[in-house]
Amino acid sequence: MYYVYILECLDKSLYTGITTDIKRRFAEHKAKEGGAYTRSRKVVKIVYTEKQPDRSSASKREAEIKKLTKAKKLKLIKK
Repeated sequence: MYYVYILECLDKSLYTGITTDIKRRFAEHKAKEGGAYTRSRKVVKIVYTEKQPDRSSASKREAEIKKLTKAKKLKLIKK
């Protein structure tokens, strides 16, 4: 099982990624061991998660979400 997730950073920017373990990955981002984007920003919280059956599906969904405008990402989060 894979998860697509969106994190909110201190500057209110959003980061989208995939993982098999959300708690571990969030801890990595908080410890600045995550993606390059989150290393330069303080990660505040997980604002969205979505289950995907495999890595391929998760990667495709991650790409779809990353193409969304911030407004559309916020709308997705509020669902």
